[in-house]
Amino acid sequence: MALFKRGGVWWYKFYFAGQPIRESSKSMSKTVAKNAEQQRRRELEAGFHNIKEVRQHRIRYLKDVVDEYLVGYKLRYRSGTFATYALGHVSRILGSELVVDIDEATVLRYQEDRLREKAAPKSINEEVRFLLKMLGDLGEVIRARLRKKKQLKLAVRKKIGKAFDTEETQSLTEKAKLSRSPHMYPAFMLARNAGLRDTEIKTLTWGRVNLKARTLQVGKAKSDAGEGRIIPLNSELYEALENHGEWYRKRFGATNDEWYLFPFGKPMPSDPTRHITSLKTAWKTTRKKAKVSGRWHDNRHTLITELAESGAGDETIMEIAGHVDRQMLRHYSHIRMKAKRAALDAALAGRSQSSR
Repeated sequence: MALFKRGGVWWYKFYFAGQPIRESSKSMSKTVAKNAEQQRRRELEAGFHNIKEVRQHRIRYLKDVVDEYLVGYKLRYRSGTFATYALGHVSRILGSELVVDIDEATVLRYQEDRLREKAAPKSINEEVRFLLKMLGDLGEVIRARLRKKKQLKLAVRKKIGKAFDTEETQSLTEKAKLSRSPHMYPAFMLARNAGLRDTEIKTLTWGRVNLKARTLQVGKAKSDAGEGRIIPLNSELYEALENHGEWYRKRFGATNDEWYLFPFGKPMPSDPTRHITSLKTAWKTTRKKAKVSGRWHDNRHTLITELAESGAGDETIMEIAGHVDRQMLRHYSHIRMKAKRAALDAALAGRSQSSR
């Protein structure tokens, strides 16, 4: 054991399970520091023997465990972008904690810290999910205890989304065409006329677009059911992709099958072998100029609403849009009923007119 002073406060340093432990006693008394060091050893020993797991793993700083976990995660899954983002916050806030010290109270404090940072409850829930999964057996114990106390997940307000009206859609279309970003208009058309999600758009390659057959095949999707679905191109989307192809060939000389429709590069696209990371800036500018409020995802919601209003059934909607959760399907069923009622009312009004 080694005690040393820093700024008038005693610190202790020792090795446990091969890991250096250096912490403040938070006291100016050397005697208190000695007692704190002994108590800390007892805590570590209790935690070391408590969970039937690789013990060496538990006497490590969480930031090191996060780094190691992400390496394996990126090898197993096609994209580690979201995991890197979520665990980045975990590492930033809890990285200096030893794994053995993480418990339910740690998770609750983490939730509160992120809420103070104005993070969305849904995002915090995902971050906690990654944290507990990464912790293995210890994470399962914490998960079970928090679930029993109904503290595992923060309440998330269910939001159906907004459907843009005809005037809003027209304004957005006009401003998207005038965008400085060559990505904005064709990406907007893919969301508005094919119902593609943000990731499905960003990762779309030319090999999945068949302009001759006027179809596209979705690549990476939110669910297995959505992946590989084939969507017909209506005239508006076909024209947008054809024009985008002409611009693309002038820029890169070809539209190779493995190249992305929306290449990486700032201020102008420069690498077709990598896809863009975000459409947020271009969308924010377009939306502001169009004087329309709403999310990028609302373009997809608008298309699905129109399909429901036209009488398309759940199966047809999912063949085009991919996975749609139950709450959304109930919402679209309600829209279909309203459309049917309006049609019947119009028929009745027409009948009344003709009988006069």
